[in-house]
Amino acid sequence: MDVVGLLAPFVLLGIAVVFVAFSGGPARAREAYLTGGNRAVKIVIPVIYIVAGLAIPAAVIAGRGEATGATGQLPEKDLSADTEEGKLLFKRTCASCHTLGAVNARGVTGPNLDDIGKVTPDRIKEAIQAGGTGEGRMPQELLSGEDAQLVADYVARTAGK
Repeated sequence: MDVVGLLAPFVLLGIAVVFVAFSGGPARAREAYLTGGNRAVKIVIPVIYIVAGLAIPAAVIAGRGEATGATGQLPEKDLSADTEEGKLLFKRTCASCHTLGAVNARGVTGPNLDDIGKVTPDRIKEAIQAGGTGEGRMPQELLSGEDAQLVADYVARTAGK
């Protein structure tokens, strides 16, 4: 469907070029269009533009499938209250630094959580408490207690999926 959207402007431009060429040049094409020298053309060209203006966006929208947003991921269904809270805490506290596809986070300073290998709640919780890998880029205990556990459980559940 994206091909239709890409090719449509060129097809319409081609139709316009053919009209100008068969009319005898730009001046005669304009004269023929404006003076009604060819009434069929006065009707056909606007109809083509109207139909294309409706059909092309409809085809692109229909070809989107069930994806939401720009990520192409389906929304998570039936999240528990704890999982939802972990997701919100991650977005609020961690998403600016870390990449995690489940929440469309595209951080640049922290590691990509989808690509760090085996992710367990304990590993994530230790990183939160110690400040990441200890290189000083992530503050220690950015989250604590139950909040740290909720984020650790959420990241372990969604990272790399």
